[in-house]
Amino acid sequence: MGNAPLDELKKRQDHIEAMGGKKRIARQHQAGKLTARERIQVLLDEDTFEEIGAHVQHRSTLFGMDRAAVPADGVVTGFGRIHDRLVYVFSQDFTVLGGSLGEMHAAKIQRVQDLALKAGAPIIGLNDSGGARIQEGVDALNGYGEIFKRNTRASGVIPQITVILGPSAGGAVYSPALTDLIIMVRTTGQMFITGPQVIKTVTGETVTAEELGGADAHLRRSGVAHLVARDDGEALELVRRFLTYVPNNNREEPPILEIDDALDREEAYLRNLVPVDPNKPYDVKTVITAVLDRDSFFELQAGYADNLVIGLGRIGGRAVGVVANQPRVLAGTLDINASTKLARFVRFCDAFNIPLLTLVDTPGYLPGTAQEFGGIIRHGAKVLYAYAEATVPKVTVILRKAYGGAYLAMCSRGLGADLSMAWPTAEIAVMGPEGAANIIFRDEIAQAEDPALARHDKSQEYRDQFASPYVAAQHGYVDAVIDPRDTRAHVARALMGLFNKKESRPDKRHGNIPL
Repeated sequence: MGNAPLDELKKRQDHIEAMGGKKRIARQHQAGKLTARERIQVLLDEDTFEEIGAHVQHRSTLFGMDRAAVPADGVVTGFGRIHDRLVYVFSQDFTVLGGSLGEMHAAKIQRVQDLALKAGAPIIGLNDSGGARIQEGVDALNGYGEIFKRNTRASGVIPQITVILGPSAGGAVYSPALTDLIIMVRTTGQMFITGPQVIKTVTGETVTAEELGGADAHLRRSGVAHLVARDDGEALELVRRFLTYVPNNNREEPPILEIDDALDREEAYLRNLVPVDPNKPYDVKTVITAVLDRDSFFELQAGYADNLVIGLGRIGGRAVGVVANQPRVLAGTLDINASTKLARFVRFCDAFNIPLLTLVDTPGYLPGTAQEFGGIIRHGAKVLYAYAEATVPKVTVILRKAYGGAYLAMCSRGLGADLSMAWPTAEIAVMGPEGAANIIFRDEIAQAEDPALARHDKSQEYRDQFASPYVAAQHGYVDAVIDPRDTRAHVARALMGLFNKKESRPDKRHGNIPL
């Protein structure tokens, strides 16, 4: 004799777990995509997922929705563990009404957002949705608004991570944009406000969905994406790796990992890394990997504004955020895109108690009418604001050029660096020696028998008298001039000396960052 209540439960569970049915699941797999439930299994530690809201159903009766079977209302929600740490997750089910968001679908996402904030745990959104459920009209739109509100409330309190595993259009893209990290899967993940058909109708432009909103478009052109993966599995593994660098919430410290890498490790090749010719480039990533624990650098937004490098790493097993000018691209100048990239990363690190290491080699902000008309003043000011606002430990190492406003912007002592160091190759001045010589010694150069030679000599004179790191050190703006090979040891000791740093800011509702 059967047990009717348990039989009914089993029947309903089977219906929910069947998602959109075998045919739709097969199409999902043929497209190279995992299902919503498979993604959660790959993401979380084994057997830790606790689903909530599985039996939730939509309440719409219009446009045939009263006859539609919508298991779990198209989204799987719950909590589990990653590296044995609590996380909350929602995974949109493209096999059920295209993963479209309706009133109750949104309510399920809002529920895990609320619980994650209460528990002080990261939240991960696995997005694969056709957007708002048209049949539910304004109820669907309101659902997005409630999600955006919660994204904003949680910002800077708990890490919010988005993985774009399929289409994400219209209102569906704004929640990801409000989160801390966006990972996109190449060829299957797409984001756009208006799709190719709408653009064709309104502007006459012809563009494919991949060209418009694919992973490479958002990594290299728009800067919306932080990381790109080749498939679902790699994207989910990137989430797991990212979480090893960040705390559960803003009240905790990032995880500390055991390492087998001496803090006083010397790297002799750094002594000859910076070319004698100040106009020749080198790869700043060589310095980054030399200073950080081996194999710990986790670069973000690689491919976008590559004149600046950002990423997470570890020193002595402790997480650190790295910001570095890249002399190989645009001579390491700061432009609009690099400024925005830098400022948002610095604010992220500050929100989650991640110390900042800044490696400086920049001749200034990028000149030109395109930059000025594009608002380089406003965007460049974001860098100043972010560094000055940050209260986490801040250590700066000047490798070579540090001129003018860009010297100040790259976390100078005046802007708030706790400790500032310089290599002997550092040039710290109001402007480059050549430009300064042309102004200061204009008459002498013009009257010289060989103006080119005179310009060279006067440039060197300016470099010796004003651009040397020792001048800045004598004035107390640089705390130490260090041997490049010992950079890791000096930075490690600096961070240890600042580990218990406490710094407050005036009480206020919030500042007015120049957005």
